[in-house]
Amino acid sequence: MDVPRFLRQAGSVARTATVLSAGFTHRDIRNAVAAGEVCRLRHGVVALPGAPSDFVAAVLGNGLLTCASGAAHRGLWLLNQPEKVHLFCRHGGPPETVVHRESLVPHGTAEPVASITDILIHGLRCLPEVEAAVMVESAVRQGVTTLPYLRQRLPGNRNGAARKMLDLVDGTADSAIEVVARLLFRSEGIYTETQVELPGIGCVDFLLEGFLIVEIDGGSHLEPRQVKKDRSRNNASTLSGYSVLRYGYADVVYNPQKVVAEVWQVLRGRVIR
Repeated sequence: MDVPRFLRQAGSVARTATVLSAGFTHRDIRNAVAAGEVCRLRHGVVALPGAPSDFVAAVLGNGLLTCASGAAHRGLWLLNQPEKVHLFCRHGGPPETVVHRESLVPHGTAEPVASITDILIHGLRCLPEVEAAVMVESAVRQGVTTLPYLRQRLPGNRNGAARKMLDLVDGTADSAIEVVARLLFRSEGIYTETQVELPGIGCVDFLLEGFLIVEIDGGSHLEPRQVKKDRSRNNASTLSGYSVLRYGYADVVYNPQKVVAEVWQVLRGRVIR
């Protein structure tokens, strides 16, 4: 293996000490730089041309990407891209970043990304509750963590708010936007069931107050085959006595008041529990 290949495995950027500890020599690094395959970002840090900016920020900041900045790199859902880079740094940290201090589980990879446990704990302590719930929901859904495991790692009064956020997670959502919709409906005091199997209809995203089906449409619902399937399900739902509303990402995220108003308009037309 040569230096460029090693850097590709390490996220395209690394400290010189990391490269040397992998068995390379200073001459190997100098030759790669001279050949234009590797560039020096500063003394002690080398990278491939075009290295990801967040990885570069992490290594230059002597830290690991975590919280909202590390989520996507660990395959977790992320509702909004962070305005600043979130780093786990044991000491110091760049002033233009959000710095997290405590680490519970070593990251265990060559890339400068914190462990899933650290990313989730930092997110629960740092992010708005809906954004944190989205991250945790995806981790639970994928089976890479559990709610009891996270609760055990959030002891004491200072973690009370973070533990409370875990109550928003049930692991039933198929996407980040479904988490947002579920929390939106339940915050209104609406009896909300998720991923309900209805005879003759199939599995629906939400069943509100036992009779209103709400479906959250992703990009695949614009495909002709899916449009036909959705139309058939809508008809079957109506013929079975259910009401149906459908919403997309933009509706739920950018116009939740409209969604709630329309849901209540339907619910008030029927007797609720």
